[in-house]
Parts: sequence; C-alpha cells; structure tokens
Amino acid sequence: QVQLVDSGGGSVQAGGSLRLSCAASGATDSRYCLGWFRQVPGKEHEGVAIIFRDRSTQYADSVKGRFTISKDNTENTFYLQMNSLKPEDTAVYYCAATPLLLYDSTWSDLDQYKYWGQGTQVTVSS
Repeated sequence: QVQLVDSGGGSVQAGGSLRLSCAASGATDSRYCLGWFRQVPGKEHEGVAIIFRDRSTQYADSVKGRFTISKDNTENTFYLQMNSLKPEDTAVYYCAATPLLLYDSTWSDLDQYKYWGQGTQVTVSS
C-alpha cells in the first residue's frame, strides 16, 4: 500500500526558502513518478515539479530556477526545495505519486496521480 506524508510548510518572507518533504512508503522505486502540486483556494491544482520514472525532472514555468525536486533513495523521501519565494507561491502544497508513465504533456494533470499527501501550507509574505 502506498502512503505519502508531506511536511515542511510554514510562513516565510519573500525571498526566503523552505524545503518540503514527502515520506513515501511503497512508491519509491522507478516504477513511480513523484510530483508536487499546489492549490490556492478557489483555484485549480497546479503542477509544480515532477521526477519522472527515468528520474529526469520537469518544472512549471513559474518555479523554474527557484524550486528543485529531488529524491533521497536511502530515506524513501522526496523533497521540494523552494528558494527565492514570492507571495504568489502561497498555497497548500501536496506531494503525489503515480505508477503511470507520464510525459512532458501529461505530468501536470492531477488526474494522472493515484496517491496524494495530506497537504502542507506555505505562506509567503511581502
């Protein structure tokens, strides 16, 4: 059974950094794509970053150069390092995993993901 537990959210000022963690039991090998999404109340989920099954990565244009997704194989945990945070990054962030083979055109579709963390709030003040 796959379980994801995300953590690491908090409140920071613009320009600051946070690192989100997702403890992933049962979904850590190369059969799974691992991603991060975020949601602002009243808006749709936005795909933020992904580790594909071949362990390459992709990012939303809005976070490229500022966020980094990575995976620690020894701890079965994957991360989202967020630097140079902006107020518009304020959202609830969710980690997600799927056994589906995803591509550049499909990775940000939340319907492709089967497993989700519970969400962690990130608030960036100006």
